[in-house]
Amino acid sequence: VQLQASGGGLVETGGSLRLSCVASPKRLDLFTVGWFRQAPGKEREGVSYIRADGSTFYEEFVQGRFTISRDNAKNTVYLEMNSLKPEDTAVYYCAADLFTSRVQSGGPRNWGQGTLVTVSS
Repeated sequence: VQLQASGGGLVETGGSLRLSCVASPKRLDLFTVGWFRQAPGKEREGVSYIRADGSTFYEEFVQGRFTISRDNAKNTVYLEMNSLKPEDTAVYYCAADLFTSRVQSGGPRNWGQGTLVTVSS
């Protein structure tokens, strides 16, 4: 499956952005889809994921601020980001795998190209 992430940009502290991850040609609803991020000089880290059954997981540092969702009709997964902080600045990647364990371990087989989110202070 090929993934295309979009929606990044420059936003002020406290602002919001919505990232989109569109898949082709396979049905994304069969996959667990995760959002990861990599800040300058730091290792990539997981942010959130949504399973095929719609259940979700969030890392503590985004809990209550970010919401992951999926629109199966559009073969798209979203990451709604609110109350953004400068420490959220990173390149955000979406990734998918049929096995949730691979997403949980940071090793899903299918990756998008990344979209840059910059939060100004």
